[in-house]
Order: sequence, then C-alpha cells, then structure tokens
Amino acid sequence: MSNKLFADQWAVILGGSSGFGHATVEKLARNGMNVALLYREPAFTEKPLLQKLDALAQECMVTILPFNINALETSGRERFLEKFQETAPKHSVKLLLHSIARGNLKPLVTEDKNADTLSTLSAEDIQMTTYAMSNSLLDWTRSLLQHDLFQPDARVIGLTSEGAHKVWEGYAAISLAKSSLESLAKYMAVEFAPYGLKTNVIQAGITATASLKKIPGSDKLIEIGETRNPMGRITKPEDVANVIYLLCMAEAFWINGALIHVDGGEHCN
Repeated sequence: MSNKLFADQWAVILGGSSGFGHATVEKLARNGMNVALLYREPAFTEKPLLQKLDALAQECMVTILPFNINALETSGRERFLEKFQETAPKHSVKLLLHSIARGNLKPLVTEDKNADTLSTLSAEDIQMTTYAMSNSLLDWTRSLLQHDLFQPDARVIGLTSEGAHKVWEGYAAISLAKSSLESLAKYMAVEFAPYGLKTNVIQAGITATASLKKIPGSDKLIEIGETRNPMGRITKPEDVANVIYLLCMAEAFWINGALIHVDGGEHCN
C-alpha cells in the first residue's frame, strides 16, 4: 500500500545527485513518487549515478528522469521544462525541493597583505552564492507555476543550516544566502498560498555530506555535533529525507511558512 501513496505524482529535486537531495530521491521513489532530478556531474561520476537511478526506478516501478544541466541558468531551466513536460502531465508536481549546494567559502578579510583580491569574498561571490542557494528557488517556483505543473496541494521546501545564525569559518557567503532563503520562504509561504503551495524550510543538523566537508574546519563541526546532539550522533541525509516525505503527505497541508529543525534536538544545546 505504501508504494502507491504518491502514485502518479512527481517531485522536482534541484541538486539530487548526493546528500539530502539524493536521499530524498530514494525515499520518495520507494513510496511510489516519480522523480525528476537536476545535478551537475562529470561523465565519470554520472555513469554510476545513472545506473543506480535506473535500478531504483525498476525496483520501485516509478519514473526517474535525470537531468545533468545547470539549474541556475535560465536556458537550463527552460530546457528542463520542455523535456519534463513531455513525460509529466500538468498539475502533477507534488514537491519542489531546493537542495543546491554551490557557494564561495572565502573569508571577508585576510591578514596576508600580499594576498590578491580573489582570496576574499567579493560582491560578485556573495551575489552568485545567494542566487544559487536562495533566490533561484523563487525562479523555479514561478516557472513551474506558470506552466501549470504544481498540484493544487503542493510543497516547496528549501534547506538551511545553523550556519545562517552562527559564525562558521569561511561560511559568510553561504550564511548570507541561507538567511536570505529563510526570509524568502516566509514571503513565498504567504504570496503563493492562494495557489495551493506550502513553502517551508528545513534546518538539518550537522551532516557529513560532501558539501559540509568542503567547509574549513568541518571535522571539528562533526566532532562538536556528535558531542552536542542529545541523540548521540549527527544527522544523516536519510533523517532529512524522512521529514520531507512526511511533509509531502496530505496530513501536512496546514504546515506553511515554518522553519523545521531536523537535527535530533541538536539546536537545543
């Protein structure tokens, strides 16, 4: 019965090749939802990904559409919409998940007087990071809405982190982007509500994803997370995917404009 829960429904996942996005692909597919995922991968890493997705689709008897395109370019979004609508009917998208992890990990200032300007954050770095990890969600939501792809009771979910509220080394641009995403989601929750969309943001706990490991001092963050989390471990991508699954259920239709902590209580300490 559970495999039919989301039959004939679609999820569009921006950033679905690893981490939270990929865990969500697996969770939703195993519960009968068709998935279109966008990612950027070189050929040598895309091949095993495609094999894994094909096996998952066959096992779960769902359709999984992989798109190796730049979700941050207008041309990429338009190309996706053209191809996607060849398979997915109108009013079939239950979920738009924004899981894009692309940003600059530079300090605001450096003590090295001989360092060039490229070693510190520029306005362009901040602008790029903010669009990638925040504002692009608005463009994608409006595009899907304009093409009549959302269901009458659909979900839009973004991912933030505690780094939006605390200082982590090299995280300034991403912190700005995540803070922007949280504010954007509030306005989207209100202004898109008449169209049936419920917009929420998930704040995951420290998770050992490939993106986290790029952050300076990530090993220390993981160590602190393991000690600080009352559940005795750090968050896993599957923990977040499970909550995204719950938010897609009909019973979650009254959750809108929320910031949901998915961290085992880590934020309480």
